[in-house]
Amino acid sequence: MNKPLLGLLIGGFLGIFDGLSALVSAPEVAPAIVGIVIGSTVKGLVTGWLVGVFARKVSSLPLGIAFGVVVGMFLAFLVALGNHYYWQMMLPGSFLGLIVGYATQRYGVASRAAA
Repeated sequence: MNKPLLGLLIGGFLGIFDGLSALVSAPEVAPAIVGIVIGSTVKGLVTGWLVGVFARKVSSLPLGIAFGVVVGMFLAFLVALGNHYYWQMMLPGSFLGLIVGYATQRYGVASRAAA
């Protein structure tokens, strides 16, 4: 599977759990959990795609992981600007980026150039 598609799939899947982690870190947001999970899934999809595109260009496991952490944390920071849950959002977001960065570099297949 090519790296951007793998990043999308893993990012979207992990985004669900990223959103559900809000129930543990901030139980008072339970009434809004559906919107949080949808937003986190979209954030995971964007992170996965960006990390997958980076993994296609740069073939380095440490750089892929670092890029994933930075992208995941940055996108979570942008979402957290409107509230006071910075670390409750940025920590799971950066962990999502770490996993996607590792998986796309380790298991993604580089696409072949057209003839």
